[in-house]
Amino acid sequence: MTTTIRRATLDDLDRVAPLFDAYRRFYGQPGDLARARDFLRERLDKHQSVVILAELEGEVLGFTQLYPMYSSVQTAPVFILNDLYVAERVRRCGVGRLLLDSASVAAGAAGGARLMLETARDNAPARALYRAAGWREDESQWYSLPLQAATAAPGTDGDRSLH
Repeated sequence: MTTTIRRATLDDLDRVAPLFDAYRRFYGQPGDLARARDFLRERLDKHQSVVILAELEGEVLGFTQLYPMYSSVQTAPVFILNDLYVAERVRRCGVGRLLLDSASVAAGAAGGARLMLETARDNAPARALYRAAGWREDESQWYSLPLQAATAAPGTDGDRSLH
């Protein structure tokens, strides 16, 4: 049998949501299938991401999710491969590599200048997969700032919208 790779639609929600929930649990989040499904539904419905599925005989084996952003320096779209998950029983069978390669094709077809991802430094299996697929570990340093959704920025009048 051959693994099929294709872009997810809203019709796929019930089949991909359990894997998305498992992905979130892998990263220490509590299981919440309804939340996982709702989040994916909103991303797909609003065309805010591209979800690519790997399936065999109608069973979803894995997925990746790409988010578009833009590079001012390159004056071109870039994509963040934010999520990649393969069902545990089929890991090390080539599904992750198929999803990575398909993400690259999808981002390039959408005019992307670059595809980026981030993973934990201690995630050795994922890092090995990325290197084997031709990805390079950049020298740049990512930073993050946790935000409190209900807190206004200092010096503002409390208006949380960006104009």
